[in-house]
Amino acid sequence: MKILYLIPARGGSKGLPGKNIKLLDGKPLIYYSIDVVREIANDEDICVSTDDLATIDTVKKYGLDVPFIRPDELSTDEATTFDVLIHAINHYEERGLFFEAIMLLQPTSPLREKRHLQDVISLYKDNPNADMVVSVKLSKDNPYFNLFEETTDGFLEKSKKSLFNRRQDCPDVYAYNGSIYLIKIESLLKSENLQFDRPVKYIMENIYSIDIDTPLDWLMTEIFLEKLKTAKSEK
Repeated sequence: MKILYLIPARGGSKGLPGKNIKLLDGKPLIYYSIDVVREIANDEDICVSTDDLATIDTVKKYGLDVPFIRPDELSTDEATTFDVLIHAINHYEERGLFFEAIMLLQPTSPLREKRHLQDVISLYKDNPNADMVVSVKLSKDNPYFNLFEETTDGFLEKSKKSLFNRRQDCPDVYAYNGSIYLIKIESLLKSENLQFDRPVKYIMENIYSIDIDTPLDWLMTEIFLEKLKTAKSEK
């Protein structure tokens, strides 16, 4: 199975400017995603999609070619991930390169490991009818218990009506953690904005599920990285 590994790295970031190339524990954030893909794939199958010249320079210094500069219209706040994926697929097909699936790896999830990618690929192979295998985390918030919506009268009501008195009695619910999406390209081309009928979940532990969007997220990631390094050194 041929997979295109796409790392989207738009230059504009309001919450944490320049975060994709900001140093995290001594190396640019985007290098974490490149490193983990390089453990299972060749550079020719890795695509960094960015409009940012500083990011391109940083990636090239790491020995990875950047196949194109993302168009301005795909680098705005209104541009969708779906459009970015389609643009990359079209670019490679115009060069005569075709893939069965595309793995989306956002650089803001630097704590994923080789085994996570391998597990997702195995799940994909084991579920041939799935449109996508997506990484999730077990959600502490639950629509049967402590998630509410506002009625037209301005009152709160449970998102899912239930009689549960304890959260642990409620059905498990999951949240996309933003780390790994392995998508069948055939399904992607038929979809709209990554909405699929047959996604399959891959559960990741909370410590690996952090998604950096704010300075606080960055600080937490630095703490987690130190804890992970300590845990590995003690094994």
